[in-house]
Amino acid sequence: MDGALVATALLMGLAGGPHCAAMCGAACTAIAGRAGALSTSMLALHAGRVASYALAGGLLAGGVAGLGGFDTAVPLLRPLWGMVHVGAIALGAFLLAAGRAPRWLSLPSPRVAALAGARPIRIVRSLPAPARAGLAGACWAAVPCGLLQSALLVAALGSRPAAGAAAMAAFGVASTLGLWLSQGAWLSLRGAGDGRRHAAMAVRAAGALLLGSSAFALWNGLGKALCGISS
Repeated sequence: MDGALVATALLMGLAGGPHCAAMCGAACTAIAGRAGALSTSMLALHAGRVASYALAGGLLAGGVAGLGGFDTAVPLLRPLWGMVHVGAIALGAFLLAAGRAPRWLSLPSPRVAALAGARPIRIVRSLPAPARAGLAGACWAAVPCGLLQSALLVAALGSRPAAGAAAMAAFGVASTLGLWLSQGAWLSLRGAGDGRRHAAMAVRAAGALLLGSSAFALWNGLGKALCGISS
């Protein structure tokens, strides 16, 4: 059972490569700068990302096991899971239509500006580039992503925390391939003469992928259940 879950998560990471490249490729490239795909900063970023995925998968699998099984956890997780996907659908639709991020998401606020001057942030900025990239990767499990949430639901089926961690580690390693391949493309777009138009096209593509994946996940998780109840 656990081996099948790990294989499923691995295939999800491989199949979701284009989605990961569109959604997170630009962010990974910005964090690592113009460093190569095998640079210390990029390796630290992806090591932190895989570690955060594994930790989240282990915690989720352990929590579900503590609740007495996935059947018990589903009624508790479904409302939150559904609201996250509804929000992701709305964000994806906006990205697809506008070709840019919402202003509330892209414009700095006074609170964010004040936070940027806080002592912990100054300490992080003083760290070497690989350490900063690794810390950024360690926060990647908190990124709102329909594909990531679907992988976490697979990891939640693990019989023990180690199985959930292994499933999410496999997903993280497999999805790294798409992010690595996208780095060269994003650097090329950055150097293109009409970079703004290319950036808008990339944002629209990311929005379409987010909209489609979240709608598909929401339908399979809730729509089919409602159809079964009505029939």
